[in-house]
Amino acid sequence: MQDEVVNYFLELISIDSESGDERAIIDRLKADLKALGAKVEEDDAYILTGGNAGNLYAQIPGNLNKKPILFCAHSDTVKPGKGIKPIIKDGIIYSDGTTILGSDDKSGIAELITAIKEIIESGEKHPPIEVLITVSEEVGLLGAKHFDKSRLESAWGYALDTHQVEELVIGAPAQNSIQITFLGKESHAGVEPEKGINAIRVAAEAITAMPLGRIDHETTSNIGLINGGVATNIVPNKVEVKGEARSHNHSKLEQLTSDIRHCVEQAVQHFQYDFGGASFDWKVNLEYEAFHIQESEPVVQIAIDAMHRIGLTPKITIGGGGSDANIINASGLPMIICGTGMNKVHTLNEEIEIEQLQKGKEFLKALIRRYAEL
Repeated sequence: MQDEVVNYFLELISIDSESGDERAIIDRLKADLKALGAKVEEDDAYILTGGNAGNLYAQIPGNLNKKPILFCAHSDTVKPGKGIKPIIKDGIIYSDGTTILGSDDKSGIAELITAIKEIIESGEKHPPIEVLITVSEEVGLLGAKHFDKSRLESAWGYALDTHQVEELVIGAPAQNSIQITFLGKESHAGVEPEKGINAIRVAAEAITAMPLGRIDHETTSNIGLINGGVATNIVPNKVEVKGEARSHNHSKLEQLTSDIRHCVEQAVQHFQYDFGGASFDWKVNLEYEAFHIQESEPVVQIAIDAMHRIGLTPKITIGGGGSDANIINASGLPMIICGTGMNKVHTLNEEIEIEQLQKGKEFLKALIRRYAEL
């Protein structure tokens, strides 16, 4: 017989919620949180995210006189996430291979709401709890960016959005998104190619020169999207390129971004002629700031203690990706990222062990109980 966290997880992944189309899952979670006695509000982040639902902010009253403890998870999934059909085999939950599974991040939501429910039903003393369910996380942390962080009353918090339950991520990098438009000059590729400036070639030379991949232990970069050209018989006059640079070190991030721009400038300079020259348009946006929380901080130590109490061995790590925790930390509220058991996320091979779902729920209960003792 499956326990409640497994059944609840299966129910949640059956609700389609690709980024921007989260109305159904938000409505379900709003009802479930209200059933726990929470005061629940939905904001108007959808106006700015372009989606059809806002962030959920819930306050669950406690019977201890202390600040709340905050938990954060996101309701959206990546594509393809419609019509998920779970398959359970040998204690592991998979999709049928035509979609993602949705454990990112519905495993975190299932573990959290089930843990809170069991704490409340036990009648034990517990602190007030804040729950933030964000929307459009997978497309740029949009929900968290547009949520009014001044509403949060907790001393610290936990984002439920990484892999194995034993993982505690205490740091993550900043990210610059980079958009470059290379401009050339069109001409007929068969009749007078010498009168054109091939924007694809300009872009290719720039990209070839760029520092990409693993730059050092805390810095990475990537070009991930390129679009341009109209037909094979037209020398293309425009190419759009999108990429990113990340680093845990702000100075390194700025230097890497500058180095990438320098490669663009050098490539464009190679294509200057009497009849005209290549040019470019450059846009950079800081998507989120880096954060690093010392292991000695209470937000980390309480999580470590909670794991030890239920026989888990905590693994303190530094992450390479961004999450809602970057946004919350930037607002001044310390937040680390906890694992939920998700595995092979953002792929058709995504899976989660039933045991991990159960461990995740027990960890969150232990975390709430440990905080109650302070």
